Amino acid sequence: MTAPTKENPQRTPAQAQHVHAERTGRISAGVFNPRQLLTSLPDALRKLDPRHQLRNPVMFVVWIGSVLSTAFAVAEPSGFSIATAAWLWFTVLFANLAEAVAEGRGKAQAESLRRMKTDTVAFRLLPGLNVTGAAKATSLTVEEIAANKLAPGDLVLVEAGQVIPGDGDIVDGIATVDESAITGESAPVIRESGGDRSAVTGGTTVLSDRIIVRITSKPGETFVDRMIALVEGAERQKTPNEVALTILLSVLTIIFLLVVVALQPMAAYSGSQQSVIVLVALLVCLIPTTIGALLSAIGIAGMDRLVQRNVLAKSGRAVEAAGDIDVLLLDKTGTITFGNRRATELLPVPGSTVDELAAAARLASLADQTPEGRSIVELCVREFGLAAEASAVEAAAESVPFTAQTRMSGIDIGDRWVRKGAGSAVRAWVAEHGGAIPEDVQVIVDRISAEGGTPLVVAEVEGGKALVRGVIRLSDVVKPGMSERFAELRAMGIRTVMVTGDNPLTAKAIAAEAGVDDFLAEAKPEDKMALIRKEQEGGRLVAMTGDGTNDAPALAQADVGVAMNTGTAAAKEAGNMVDLDSDPTKLIEIVEIGKQMLITRGALTTFSIANDLAKYFAILPAMFMAIYPQLDSINIMRLATPQSAIMSAVIFNALIIIALIPLALKGVQYTPSSASALLRRNLLIYGVGGIITPFLGIKLIDLLVALIPGFGG
Repeated sequence: MTAPTKENPQRTPAQAQHVHAERTGRISAGVFNPRQLLTSLPDALRKLDPRHQLRNPVMFVVWIGSVLSTAFAVAEPSGFSIATAAWLWFTVLFANLAEAVAEGRGKAQAESLRRMKTDTVAFRLLPGLNVTGAAKATSLTVEEIAANKLAPGDLVLVEAGQVIPGDGDIVDGIATVDESAITGESAPVIRESGGDRSAVTGGTTVLSDRIIVRITSKPGETFVDRMIALVEGAERQKTPNEVALTILLSVLTIIFLLVVVALQPMAAYSGSQQSVIVLVALLVCLIPTTIGALLSAIGIAGMDRLVQRNVLAKSGRAVEAAGDIDVLLLDKTGTITFGNRRATELLPVPGSTVDELAAAARLASLADQTPEGRSIVELCVREFGLAAEASAVEAAAESVPFTAQTRMSGIDIGDRWVRKGAGSAVRAWVAEHGGAIPEDVQVIVDRISAEGGTPLVVAEVEGGKALVRGVIRLSDVVKPGMSERFAELRAMGIRTVMVTGDNPLTAKAIAAEAGVDDFLAEAKPEDKMALIRKEQEGGRLVAMTGDGTNDAPALAQADVGVAMNTGTAAAKEAGNMVDLDSDPTKLIEIVEIGKQMLITRGALTTFSIANDLAKYFAILPAMFMAIYPQLDSINIMRLATPQSAIMSAVIFNALIIIALIPLALKGVQYTPSSASALLRRNLLIYGVGGIITPFLGIKLIDLLVALIPGFGG
């Protein structure tokens, strides 16, 4: 089993996504399988209920037309009337099938989540217990209680091998947790009290040690419960663009309805009164049935594509907003860089040797269990042959932990005090003990900062004498491929801003190497909020990622706030998306998925409106050519008979919905480019293609229909 790690710098985001997809079986889930049409057919039939059809005005009109056609086909049966009524019902059914297939994927994912929900027994601690250090206690007084009886605020004890009974935050202890049931990632992860990795999810399993968890969710409102509801589509609400497009389609439907109604008096006056079935067929072919049938499926599929990438969107509005993002706020650590800064060089100052600096740096870092502290010890062991383990004297010495106030850490061994930390903090400490910082130190510090590194100054006091030994260079490595990804975002018209707590010199160097457009250095939570509001006041949409409680206000303020699953409950509640893989670079993929959904909707709308043109040339000459022979000139497809022309148009109108279901589910391929370039491509492919395709399709269908007795010439 892979050792638990907080970061995995050896794996790129794309590789990690592919490995995760292989483990969860979601690579195949993203590919359309024709069998899905058959498995979703029962759901499509259930959706023929008029109460369901009423939610989609365009398809409700088709449903009413199908009912009328059926009634007239029963009253005056003929091959033409029966076939037309049947294909109108197929049109409604295929529209339902598109939605059912999209929902079916979500239901399959929801079912796998339901299987992980079990009746868990919780061990609740009695009220009034001081939890500090309680996880290490040999015995605790607990009471057994069903997990569904837990309330927010309850404290529960979870030991190795037990299932965490509900969502919560670890308030004491540290443990490795198997989250594969949620994320699909087989490697366990570390969760510990304090910091930004304290949140745990109900249904996951503790593999080692024991922890005390404060429950934060009510029964039935856990993270898994919400995931099930969301991936099933039960809580999917129409996005603003989807609502606006629905209104537009409804208006077009009303206009064409009035046009068709007005045709009958004109036809009667001309001596060629049309049957209701022909008028219904004309109406169904003229209204935008294609996009009306696929609109819901496009929205569901957009959220499904996020779920396939292990991102849970709390609403379709968030997915759509991601496609309109103008500004992207990205944390430096863990997003743009790997996050674990490592000691790469020791730079002594005049008066000290590199060996003396190495000895002092090792001593100051022995008790420092941060990745940076451990890397300093590793460097001293590897490059200078020093001992990796503390001696008995060193182990008994008094360690000085790092604090935000002192900005230093170190060790006190008798009258020898060693410190490492920020240059200004060490300077003040040395001055306090009667020493002085050599000018060379500031030169080295400034150079390391300008090059994008982090300088730690090492000093010591021995026998009352204070002196500086030198500077440790910590390097933060930019993830490979970030510059190219930011270039893609720039091509989309998105401005990237790196947010970091580093000093401006370090931030500038990292920003230049990564290729971001701007940076915010020495950022505090209120600075993030101010930046987001400033951008939003300019009419721009802002997206950001975060995982800590201090990120919650900014996540809530951002138009798209992506919280890490490893983060605190407050962060996950504030964001409108949760990344189950806790990969901050996923935000770039989320933006691409949002844009893909918008482009898919626009492309299919263009295609739907464009392919109506061929139907005019098919049905209108068929209706009136008998009394207006001049209309034969616009029968450019040379369709066999009026009956075959109308039937071919109706059949094509139904079949094109089935043909476009895979595209609606998969999405139109998105390549980063300007809005004008995307518009030109859509008009060329889906505008011109939407005109040509039905001419060819209707003609081919007419050749087959004309072979049927009663339809040929």
